[in-house]
Amino acid sequence: MDNTHLSNQAFSDLGLPAPVLAGVLRAGFTYCTPIQAATLPKALAGRDVAGQAQTGTGKTAAFLLAVFNRLLLSEAVPGRRPNQPRALILAPTRELAIQIHKDALVLGEECGLRLQLAYGGTGYETQRRGIEEGVDVLIGTPGRLIDYFKQHVFDLRALQVMVLDEADRMFDLGFIKDIRYLFHRMPPPAERLSMLFSATLSYRVIELAYEHMNNPELVQIESEKMTAERVRERLFHLGQEEKLPVLVGLLRQEQVNRALVFTNTKHVAERVQGWLTANDFPSAVLSGDVPQQKRQSLLADFQAGRFPVLVATDVAARGLHITDVSHVFNYDLPQDAEDYVHRIGRTARAGAAGEAISLACDEYAFSLLDIEAYIGHKIPVIHVTDDLLVELKRPVFAPRGERVKPRVRPGGSAGSGSRGRPERRPHVQSARPQATHAQQKPAPAAHSASPSQSPAAPVRPRGKKLPEKPVLG
Repeated sequence: MDNTHLSNQAFSDLGLPAPVLAGVLRAGFTYCTPIQAATLPKALAGRDVAGQAQTGTGKTAAFLLAVFNRLLLSEAVPGRRPNQPRALILAPTRELAIQIHKDALVLGEECGLRLQLAYGGTGYETQRRGIEEGVDVLIGTPGRLIDYFKQHVFDLRALQVMVLDEADRMFDLGFIKDIRYLFHRMPPPAERLSMLFSATLSYRVIELAYEHMNNPELVQIESEKMTAERVRERLFHLGQEEKLPVLVGLLRQEQVNRALVFTNTKHVAERVQGWLTANDFPSAVLSGDVPQQKRQSLLADFQAGRFPVLVATDVAARGLHITDVSHVFNYDLPQDAEDYVHRIGRTARAGAAGEAISLACDEYAFSLLDIEAYIGHKIPVIHVTDDLLVELKRPVFAPRGERVKPRVRPGGSAGSGSRGRPERRPHVQSARPQATHAQQKPAPAAHSASPSQSPAAPVRPRGKKLPEKPVLG
């Protein structure tokens, strides 16, 4: 971690229990980040906290250390059963829940507390058994937790600590009714420690905090820039048909260690992934409907460097902590200004430097004004140069009529005639070899006509369905 982005507050001076401090030292932490220095003394003293800070600034460690401290220094509720968690940590996405659990295993290794994950998409019976066998800290997403709660797999009557992470995202994903359902089944706010963390403390988040917390102290770590300080932002204005050549050109020119490419839809993500793979950039797609086991395997492969580029929708914009992401590309500008901040926050984490490059096409350029107003500064504009408009190999799936950048002749405009008409040949190389003139033979006449043109083709009477042809083995 870059020491210039740390406070003067040492973890060793916070009075943490020895097992908790051992986990901090094992994780390699010595000094607190600003959000940790501002929230930990309050939470360790038993006061509720609602904290705001940029993504990647150490919020997860802040609330995990407060949870472990509270559980180690206080007795469990008398008569508590093994399946009654002492702490509940709520996260909006499966990926974030998994990341919190991973961090908790490191920081709480010597605490002797039983941790359990609960999230949808996989492991239904395994997670259920883990809760039934005994849990101290339950980490999960609202849907799966409520499912188990209604089946009486666990209850919240012995709860001592509640944490709500990425509270603003809970609103965005429509989870607030579920969150309030769980809040109403917990002990009263005065009888538990409550912590709420969010990248933004909007009015609706603050209202939620005051409704379900015990006079929480608001902690806001402001920065001169809404985006991370060590992210270098760049913007290209271009046409829709130029985006793929420019993306591949940038990947070839930049020193890319590990890159995330964000699109607004799954369909575009799959299309981009196909073109990147065909042009020597092995990649994979992460979208909301990818099964959970495949997601975890895919993220592990990306983290291990088995492929350099991950193409993703906004499911990867929050909660994922992937180390050494050198570049974030906004292939599509996000339609929500906050998503821009979260996307580029996947790089330059924990004080590192990173690159954020956005491609503003005619379809999504209207979002730019809102994005720049939200982040409080203009994104530097870079002009598209000819060397970025590289030739592409066509992937197998690409439709022949797909628009691509026409070839630009050196020193002139696009086109081949005196009127500047574009060349007929697209700016794409076919991945399949072309037959020579001598090899090209006309197709037999019997097969050249379509069924509707063939004299033997049956004429279907209006309103009647032809019998299906038998399938020959």
